[in-house]
Amino acid sequence: MKRRPSFPAQLPLASAPSRPRAAVPPPQIPQGLGMDSDAVRRRMVQKLAQQGVSDAAVLAAMGTIERHRFVDSALANQAYEDTSLPIGLGQTISKPGVVARMAELLRNGRPGKMGRVLEIGTGCGYQAALLSLLATEVYSMERLRGLHDKARENLRPFRLANLHLLLGDGMQGYAKGAPYDAIISAAGGSELPQAWLEQLATGGRLVAPVVVAGSAQALVVVDKTVQGLRQTLLEAVHFVPLKSGVA
Repeated sequence: MKRRPSFPAQLPLASAPSRPRAAVPPPQIPQGLGMDSDAVRRRMVQKLAQQGVSDAAVLAAMGTIERHRFVDSALANQAYEDTSLPIGLGQTISKPGVVARMAELLRNGRPGKMGRVLEIGTGCGYQAALLSLLATEVYSMERLRGLHDKARENLRPFRLANLHLLLGDGMQGYAKGAPYDAIISAAGGSELPQAWLEQLATGGRLVAPVVVAGSAQALVVVDKTVQGLRQTLLEAVHFVPLKSGVA
């Protein structure tokens, strides 16, 4: 793997005073969730396993990252339900079941961590946090400045040194970090951008929604082999549309 690029959009942890992680005061847990959030999260993980998610690393990550920290306090009591929730600017945080399913597809049964991963669509930062536990390094791109800033604030208490946030056009990918062992997208278009396919390493895997008919979407898995690209179309999903540019 080539040397990691440097860039100014890395999660700005240096401004915080140096102190043990335990000393960082956690965000206020909204009324109604209380100290039962661990138990509620365990029940969510149990339901994911019952739905067919079997990757132990994915289930462990889902049980570790606190989803209620990534949604507005008024919605925190719904954080561990299998439902998508609004996060502002017309965007949503995906259902836990969909997040776990895509992460499991991305890992493809590998015994250890993934290498370098590119995420398209940081959103509120929840999936990026999960990916940081499943990969050695994660680059996450967001085109909407408001969400990019929100993700930075949401993720700051976690102190994830292997997670880097970028404000930019996700359709262009991030060539400086390529090649990627895995690429995952939280938005779907009529076709996969060529930049993603070029930046995917040989032996790597891409998981994304894609428009298949009208406005209907389905998950697609692309494996890049020495013989070329192998595409597999899976179940129907519903994500926000893939757009270019920065706003």
